Amino acid sequence: MTTFVLVHGAWHGPWAWGRLVPLLRAAGAHTLTPDLGSTPDHGLHDHVDTLVAALDACPEKDDLVLVGHSYAGLVVRQAADARPQAVDHIVLVDGWAGPHGASMFSLAPESFADAIRAAARTRGDDRQIPPPPPAAFGIVNGANAACLAARLLPQSLRSFTEGTRLTGAVDRIPGTAVYCRPQTYPFDRFGESLGYRTHALDGPHDVMLTDPEPLARILLNTCLLQEQEAQSLE
Repeated sequence: MTTFVLVHGAWHGPWAWGRLVPLLRAAGAHTLTPDLGSTPDHGLHDHVDTLVAALDACPEKDDLVLVGHSYAGLVVRQAADARPQAVDHIVLVDGWAGPHGASMFSLAPESFADAIRAAARTRGDDRQIPPPPPAAFGIVNGANAACLAARLLPQSLRSFTEGTRLTGAVDRIPGTAVYCRPQTYPFDRFGESLGYRTHALDGPHDVMLTDPEPLARILLNTCLLQEQEAQSLE
């Protein structure tokens, strides 16, 4: 049985996967949507610890596909590095990712980091980053934008400054990078630099909210392809 562990990005929560989960379950997969939390002093490594605990609670017989959206690309890779025997595949959805020591601020343009620090300083007590408007995630439709604006949460500044701690174990786990078009940041190149297969998907950064069906197809097809490759090696 395949279990998709769906990990939300910054300013979001498990609710971000609400439209995708029923599609995966209808196809016979299990899903898990851990909550990384929005505590002001929790950083990247705290989020990784939360995810590792969730992985440890999964049945050992399940094939685990770890899916990280946006900021969670960093989280899922470090968690997979800590539990390489448990994770069968990694999928980044417009995910930030890089080598050991990579952080949101090291991967993003300097202008992004400057804007985030300014927002935390003026509106977040230098500890939290207030949520940006829905348009920052590509959501401009009235109903979707209103729903998203009501749910977005502050994000800890530490989560953007801390770098990943990787041993190299994660690089032995196959991966797929889904990047949304038009691109806002070079998410395709992040995936390619890690040796991941890349898939383009037309839609906004929060594509799981607007286009869950094609995203579900990519996730399910990724599992099918992985099974076929494993059988060919037997």
